[in-house]
Amino acid sequence: MTLHWKLVIDAADPHAQADFWADALGYLVEDNSRLIEQVLAHGGAPVEATVERRGRRAWRDLAAVRHPDDPCDENSGAGLGRRILFQRVPEAKTGKNRVHIDVHAAPGTRDAETERLRRLGATVVREVREQGGEWVVMADPEGNEFCVQ
Repeated sequence: MTLHWKLVIDAADPHAQADFWADALGYLVEDNSRLIEQVLAHGGAPVEATVERRGRRAWRDLAAVRHPDDPCDENSGAGLGRRILFQRVPEAKTGKNRVHIDVHAAPGTRDAETERLRRLGATVVREVREQGGEWVVMADPEGNEFCVQ
């Protein structure tokens, strides 16, 4: 049996993180507005738990991105495949990531990809050249490190 999973990342601003990673990976920001409207209509959540985002209702403290080729649940808008969920937490990031994302650029395009990610709001932490290869360590807008190979 295989398990369905998603990567969950703590964030100060889940919507900004979702926007960055959707642009970085070519993913789609999930539209949960249909489910949210149903939950609000039945009194299952207060309107204060939501925000207006891109002309539709979104959860204030959660935002997710999904791969555009993967299916999603029509009722909730949640992706059913490759997915990253950003959840608001009150504390700031304080240390090095124990898990990180590796972004694989097409052969010969790592420098261009690094520059594109920089324009989206990432920063270069360091360039690595070791016996095992070369890559660029970057940080997303909230300081979460990831590698560009």
